Amino acid sequence: MPLFEYKGKTLAGTAVAGELRAKSRADLERLLRRKKIMISNVSKKPSQLKFRLGTGIKKIEVSRFTRQFATMIGAGLPMVQCLDILSKQMESAELRRIVGQVKESVSSGSTLAEGLSKHKKIFDDLYVNMVEAGEIGGALDTILVRLANYREKADALIRKVRGALVFVPVCAKMFSGLGAELPAPTQIVLGISYFLRDNVGKILMSFIALGVIFRLVLRTDKGRLNWDRFMLKAPLIGTLVRKSAISRFTRTLGTLISSGVSILDALEITAKTAGNRVIHDAIRRSVLAIAEGDTITGPLVQTGVFPPMVTQMISVGEKTGGLDDMLSKIADFYDEEVDAAVSALTSIIEPVIIVFMGVVIGGILIAMYLPMFDIIGKIK
Repeated sequence: MPLFEYKGKTLAGTAVAGELRAKSRADLERLLRRKKIMISNVSKKPSQLKFRLGTGIKKIEVSRFTRQFATMIGAGLPMVQCLDILSKQMESAELRRIVGQVKESVSSGSTLAEGLSKHKKIFDDLYVNMVEAGEIGGALDTILVRLANYREKADALIRKVRGALVFVPVCAKMFSGLGAELPAPTQIVLGISYFLRDNVGKILMSFIALGVIFRLVLRTDKGRLNWDRFMLKAPLIGTLVRKSAISRFTRTLGTLISSGVSILDALEITAKTAGNRVIHDAIRRSVLAIAEGDTITGPLVQTGVFPPMVTQMISVGEKTGGLDDMLSKIADFYDEEVDAAVSALTSIIEPVIIVFMGVVIGGILIAMYLPMFDIIGKIK
């Protein structure tokens, strides 16, 4: 979706400005009116391709920041004071600088979500949208705790997979002075090693080019939709993505409704926290249907995204007037399902990768030791 810059005033007369993504200018104006902002200027921000190899900030540092921030907010400290403390105690100098900039934005009258949205390399759309939902619903501490839990689980999964991919380097220079002809397996291994060494620049540039192309594709609506659709259907990971998205959807929607946010506004906000374009579009279609007088359950069933158990429990919640409680129960159930899915996924991935790497490394070691066996045989 295109990025728009806007300026306006609140009902109290305070000047506000920021950036938001929307399908069109009309959608943006509608969203700002719901936030009770009187618009003075809206312009589409020109798209720019920004490519950086990295920010130098580790994911675990952002997770730690989120956890500490949630604890401080939950303890009742003012937001600016929380950001001031965190901006001085983060291990990463870059993260300290960014948190300091967010603090300045909040001190100047911007919302926390608007301050975070200026640093998309660190705080992605999902992070910013969930923070915005917490601010609007008056449950920022609760949302930050859930966001910290989500990030920590994701980081743990990545660390487990990386741990299973540890590769032992093999030294081949010891055979350079051998006079005898090297065995075929050894020649193959050395040939691959020399190829990678001599073409490291080309290989690196190829990966960079593929990364840039992939990012450009994901910037298009069709590219993002196709990728997210693939992620929902992907073997092993698809189930985890779907359950995680449903958990976020029900938890955020329940929190907003219990905080007094209208169902339409709550669904609009929740759609942005889905983390998947297919589910986002499904929720948006539900908003349009509900605005025309339909129930929540009907449109959700028609999307085909949500399991029958979810839609049936939401239907019961609608009829009994306890929708927020029912949504929380669904979220609790799917949180447990996500934990189970992560454990199952890592229990499958780790043995497979360990066996695969064992075969690869074992083959390389055998190939490297074959010349030594030849030398020992010749000595005898």
